[in-house]
Amino acid sequence: MAEFVMPAERNFGWALKPTASTRFGIFEKSNGQFCVVLNHALLRGVTSEMLQWWFLNFPNLKVTLDDIPGYEGKSVPGYLLWHPSDHCDAKLEGRLGPNNTSKVGAKIHIQKAMQYNTYGLKYPVDAALEIFYCAADGWAMGRSIPVFGKAMCLRIHFKDVVQEGQTVGVHYHYEIVIGVNGSNPVSRALNKRITGEYSPEFFEAWHLHNTIEVGTFENFLPALYAQRREASGLRYAKAMDPLNGMSEAQTAHSADLFDSRLSGFKSAKNPYSFQEYDARSFL
Repeated sequence: MAEFVMPAERNFGWALKPTASTRFGIFEKSNGQFCVVLNHALLRGVTSEMLQWWFLNFPNLKVTLDDIPGYEGKSVPGYLLWHPSDHCDAKLEGRLGPNNTSKVGAKIHIQKAMQYNTYGLKYPVDAALEIFYCAADGWAMGRSIPVFGKAMCLRIHFKDVVQEGQTVGVHYHYEIVIGVNGSNPVSRALNKRITGEYSPEFFEAWHLHNTIEVGTFENFLPALYAQRREASGLRYAKAMDPLNGMSEAQTAHSADLFDSRLSGFKSAKNPYSFQEYDARSFL
């Protein structure tokens, strides 16, 4: 895998969420498959409509950064706002939706490095994954192998949380399955190869990466979504952060959901079938 060049860190002034705000679990099945569950804190000020817009469009977005040190007045990929240090690039490939948006069957090529400031390129991601799901309640991507079927699926579900008739935030839940189904020697050998680069240490680094990544939606997404029809293009300045750099202690939104999903993966004969739940009754 060729090394890619990471852009300079962006100092947005955001208070980044710690892993203590989530619940995280990883389980290796007897055939070598990995199953990961990450349940996030409630995303305040964000709506599912905003998230759907983001996942449809984020690889194509360009944002001018008004007052970010080292980036003053520069136009950058919107992907660089999704994490201040770990993101490099994201591109859509293949047959796309209207206005070159994400579409099931298209591919998204992602370049990033988990906890880049700590590990450099020790835990990189440089892969083109097929979009399996792209809808108002979530997103999924991964890859399949002829004959064996799915070999990886990263699935996200989100849903507005409404209290007293008001949306107070979004519940955002993440699950990953890596490795093919089956317990025969061929499947086991294939899984050893597929999961080789995804060690428990990789996922520990991913845990903090994804906690920060998802948490930053609160800082920038409402501002970008409000400008989505602006002919002059998207801009971001520190004053647009609705949290003003402040944070408060949060915990995973649903401990019961986390426990039930991790337990379900442990007992599932086919983790991919278990992963494809009915989101309308899930969150």
